[in-house]
Amino acid sequence: MSMLRGGLIQMSLKGSTEQSPDEIRQAMIDAHLPYIEEAGRQGVQVLCFQEVFTQPYFCPSQDRKWYDAAEEIPNGPTTQLMCELAKKHKMVIVVPIYEQEITGVYYNAAAVIDADGTYLGKYRKTHIPQVAGFWEKFFFKPGVSEWPVFDTQYCKLGVYICYDRHFPEGWRALALNGAEYIVNPSATVAGLSEHLWKLEQPASAVANGCYIGAINRVGREMPWDIGEFYGQSYFVNPRGVIEKEASRDQDELIVHDMDMSMVREVRNTWQFFRDRRPSTYTRLTDGN
Repeated sequence: MSMLRGGLIQMSLKGSTEQSPDEIRQAMIDAHLPYIEEAGRQGVQVLCFQEVFTQPYFCPSQDRKWYDAAEEIPNGPTTQLMCELAKKHKMVIVVPIYEQEITGVYYNAAAVIDADGTYLGKYRKTHIPQVAGFWEKFFFKPGVSEWPVFDTQYCKLGVYICYDRHFPEGWRALALNGAEYIVNPSATVAGLSEHLWKLEQPASAVANGCYIGAINRVGREMPWDIGEFYGQSYFVNPRGVIEKEASRDQDELIVHDMDMSMVREVRNTWQFFRDRRPSTYTRLTDGN
């Protein structure tokens, strides 16, 4: 198909971090439901939420309370609900949540559900930061994958999560595995990150001849207040042009039509895949 209608939802935290993870999950899902319904009314074909969309970004803490936020994929309540909604709206949904594999083994992950409600698989965040305000290794085990690309009813879809975006190798691996559209659900605050927000993903879209949907949350989250989650979710095309952008500080669904014929056009113009020389890149994988 030539045109692909994408949707991205950015949102502030609902409720209080003093509540239980179950209570916060319900509040966040309740807040998302009207936007999901609106996406269905507008004919969105691929919808994505922000990183760990059912919870606050709890990684400024090292509080074991948040382990209770993790749930199974695909058998947990959030993934099962989204399977029902995907089928109802004939819409692919990417569901970024905190995943429990077994007790004590947790991942920052995203379930991918096809437009008929079928669970297709998941991506687990590969690169896990461990710096002040972002103590992610306390909460997440690094994912190990073969860079899955999901052959949905509407496109070949890849997923990269937040901090992953700083590593060009994963974008390239997803594109080489066939991804035409890659989503990057994030939770990132103002500062150096904001400068990079509109550099890295447009550059990665150009380097790999694909569309990218970048999603960020909005607002401040207490008691940690590590900064302002600055929104500005956007769609960027394979030429590196940001085609549509959300606000900085509002809960918002943005909907955009992507001309997927541009993927083929750009890849045939800039022959980056043909001209790669992977045999010369062994320095990248020698472990140092």
